[in-house]
Amino acid sequence: MQIMIASQTYDLVSNGQGVFAVHLARGLARAGFQVTVMMPSDRLKSYCKVEQDVQIQTISAFSLAPLYSDVHVTPVPGFQVARLLDHSRPDLIHIQDHYPLCHSVVGEANKRHIPLVGTNHFLPQNMIPYVPLLSRFQRTRSWLNRYIWKMVMDVFNKLDAATAPTITATKILLHNGLRVPVQAISCGVDLKRFCLDPNVDRDAIRSRYHLDPNSTVFLYVGRVDREKRLDVLLNALHLLGRKDIQVAIAGRGGFLEELRKLAQHFELDRQVVFTGFVPHEDHVPLLNSVDFFAMPSDAELQSIATMEAMGTGRPVLAANARALPELVENGVNGYLFESGNAEHAARYMAAMADESDAWGRMSRASLERIEPHRIQNTIDRYIELYRSLIPVSISNIHLQSTA
Repeated sequence: MQIMIASQTYDLVSNGQGVFAVHLARGLARAGFQVTVMMPSDRLKSYCKVEQDVQIQTISAFSLAPLYSDVHVTPVPGFQVARLLDHSRPDLIHIQDHYPLCHSVVGEANKRHIPLVGTNHFLPQNMIPYVPLLSRFQRTRSWLNRYIWKMVMDVFNKLDAATAPTITATKILLHNGLRVPVQAISCGVDLKRFCLDPNVDRDAIRSRYHLDPNSTVFLYVGRVDREKRLDVLLNALHLLGRKDIQVAIAGRGGFLEELRKLAQHFELDRQVVFTGFVPHEDHVPLLNSVDFFAMPSDAELQSIATMEAMGTGRPVLAANARALPELVENGVNGYLFESGNAEHAARYMAAMADESDAWGRMSRASLERIEPHRIQNTIDRYIELYRSLIPVSISNIHLQSTA
């Protein structure tokens, strides 16, 4: 079976959608599928390459740098998309967003009667902060929210089936006008890599990232952008007024400088550590070297970063918002604080730091709760969905070839 995945991003560092697309493509390739990924080019011109048995075909695009250095836009992708579909003749296409490239892919696939699946990783909250003129006032903000959802549904209602990573995310799609069948399938996490490792040299890793060996450390890993609400953590730390708690922020993004200034304003220079980008080989050791993971965002449809932390046995402090309560149970594997409420977050930070006798129990609970999210379970669910949508003759051919 030939599967094509179309996505605005495809990498292990930019965002959750990119991480999921990589894991899905490589998992399908390992299962014996022929996989092609279609994405915007980061070199202006289109090109093709192969990574881990996945063929990656890029479409001509231009960069939005210096405003958004990692965003590449395909202004008129129709001709290249049509040519690629005619050449590769995929049995099914799986889109990951509603942006111009995937919008064009859906239109061309419909013309050729190619089955279509789409996964939504998007909320208007991810975009609205970057349109300040329209998002300043409630009326224009509400209009913008409705308009963006219309753009999403114009694409997703032309699919044969839709998915979202959580039950919460599927309900959001249905509430905003989705009319095609939808199911919740976790983005999954590689639990062979993200696992509890008692052999990690905790002191050495902490020293490398300038973390106090004797402090209780809350770690955030991900994009450092406004919608992640990392300012809530810094405000909470300021309210605590304790010197035995540190917050480490690992990642890069447009909100980083504002956070640095906020930390300086609160005189938290020694308690807030900005690690910058964490190399691939240090990601798991760093998680194993801290005490808790923190996810203050109120715009998470799942949060792969939180799942990765849970895979290493970290208890989690998270906002009680969107899909995060599907991962974190209050008092079981962490605590949920009222979204945006720094005082509430501070109260739970103190409780977690002071309840050292509960750390082992919470760690075990995180490991138990993350087990169903193994990436192989995700791959198996998608293979089952694909086979339900493609013509019976093609499905039988694949089953015979793998028997």
